[in-house]
Amino acid sequence: MRKLAILLVAGTLGIALQAAAQTPAPAPAKPKTTTAPKAGATTPKTATARSYDRALLRPVLLKDKAPETYQVKFVTTRGEFTVSVTRAWAPIGADRFYNLVKHHFYDNASFFRVVPNFVVQFGISAYPPVSAAWQNANIKDEPVTGSNKRGYLTYAKTSLPDTRSTQIFINLKDNASLDRQGFSPFGVVDAQGMKVVDMLYDQYGDSAGPDQDQITKQGKPYIDKGWPRLDSIKSATLVGAAAEAAPAKPAAAKAATPAAKKPQ
Repeated sequence: MRKLAILLVAGTLGIALQAAAQTPAPAPAKPKTTTAPKAGATTPKTATARSYDRALLRPVLLKDKAPETYQVKFVTTRGEFTVSVTRAWAPIGADRFYNLVKHHFYDNASFFRVVPNFVVQFGISAYPPVSAAWQNANIKDEPVTGSNKRGYLTYAKTSLPDTRSTQIFINLKDNASLDRQGFSPFGVVDAQGMKVVDMLYDQYGDSAGPDQDQITKQGKPYIDKGWPRLDSIKSATLVGAAAEAAPAKPAAAKAATPAAKKPQ
């Protein structure tokens, strides 16, 4: 009996070992996958993700001549308005604006300065690499052929000559004093659109708004953190015949020029 018991135990162990040998080893655990962010999504400090047109990094190449007249549709956090540009008023400024809009420079940028009964100011890119690329890309001043009436657009600039670049004023009233300081209007917002412009958030005050140098360095997250109620541009695009030559919007994925200041 004892010999039989030993044989039974040995047989049981043999079967177990044979079964173990036939059982495949468990597959190694797969690494955890991370969910890709939704298009356009950004983390608070990474808004410089490739959601801008790479052509904007080489301003010297963006020299297309604008049509004699063209329109730009702004879609903002307050609504929509349209700017009509007449190149004859200020050809250099009209060409610069055309190229900026054509390559979506103003998309996601904030209306960072809104002074009631004076001007709305915008034109610092939401993306620091783009802002850095345009620091030296100034254009020459032009004769003032029209007046800075309510609704008219002109480039912001300092008191120094030839300091126009990408920043724009929309006049909230007739600002004839800007005419004498060399501010050359190049376009105008339609009357219906000015109702939207008038609604842009203006309660932070001119002296308590964001610092322009910091917007340039940090981009839109800087504004969103400190001045979250400021309105912004969802998109600015060429419309009508001018839109036919414009590239598709990219998928989400100066010596330094002095910051534009309120004219004295």
